[in-house]
Amino acid sequence: MPHPASAPRRYTGVAMLLHWLIAALIVWGFALGWVMTDIPGITPTKLRYFSWHKWIGVTVLALVLVRILWRATHAAPALPASMHAWERLAAHAGHGVLYVLMVAIPVTGYLYSSAAGIQVVYLGIWPLPTLIGPDDALKHILRNVHVTLNYTLLAVVALHVLGALKHQLLDRQNILARMLPFGTPRD
Repeated sequence: MPHPASAPRRYTGVAMLLHWLIAALIVWGFALGWVMTDIPGITPTKLRYFSWHKWIGVTVLALVLVRILWRATHAAPALPASMHAWERLAAHAGHGVLYVLMVAIPVTGYLYSSAAGIQVVYLGIWPLPTLIGPDDALKHILRNVHVTLNYTLLAVVALHVLGALKHQLLDRQNILARMLPFGTPRD
């Protein structure tokens, strides 16, 4: 890890692209998940939404893995020196939880589909391997875990956004400029 003085002032363009693309896909996937589960019965629209939801999940998982590799090889900007130690700890812990959830949610969704006996066919073209056989009891457990993790992600993202806004607006640390493709971070 580079010395804070040599750390970049903002995230790389690739990191920003991955951040905002993953965020948009998660919002879209969450919204689809919410809508599709409220459609009664089995309809063509509901089946289409389930397919899109799964495709988004697979895409998010792939992009998050790329993002983890990118982050492992590219230094993040240093946190503002004016941040308290507990805020730094909370920021690092929050990011860690976000990464765990962004991997665990698509994995549990994928396993839930497998346990339900439904193969995931990415983009309607590429059948992905079925990792576990149909299992009604496991299907219900995985569904509950998947839903719980999604609502946990919603709460952690809300804290992430509130923290960023607090540092930007109340503390005047201009922290958002580190992840926005426009604007200039200032010290």
